[in-house]
Amino acid sequence: MLKKVKTKSREVTKATQGTYAIVASLYNQPYVDSMVKGAKKVLGEACAEKIEIIRVPGAYEIPVVAAKLAEKSCYAAIICLGVVIRGETAHAQLIGEAVTQALMQIQVQQKVPVIHEVLLLENTQQAKVRCLNPEHNRGIEAAQTALTMAKILGR
Repeated sequence: MLKKVKTKSREVTKATQGTYAIVASLYNQPYVDSMVKGAKKVLGEACAEKIEIIRVPGAYEIPVVAAKLAEKSCYAAIICLGVVIRGETAHAQLIGEAVTQALMQIQVQQKVPVIHEVLLLENTQQAKVRCLNPEHNRGIEAAQTALTMAKILGR
């Protein structure tokens, strides 16, 4: 069952004074743009020092940019946003698995929080609910996770 995004108090989500990166896909842009907007709002409300947004063609390109950013060691967290919608072939599944593995590997190797909200969805209805609906916007959830992880790791 899909759960609503819980809004945390300002105190809990107060940003560590740092820079946050958002790497977002241009593919399925209306959905991803909404997630970017939600993430920016949460980071802004938490007084993030700086928010850098990098747009890439598709979900498959997100990990290489996230890896390059993680190497710099100047980010409190890197938020990765994308939407992959299943079609008639296994392509979406393969993209989803590759992105997931790559982002996990970057996070563990570089010891920088890499927040994975590259969604593999069955249809556009799921995308509308998880991206366009403020009650379930996964960009909001990703930013909240980024703030929490940055605080935990003391960046």
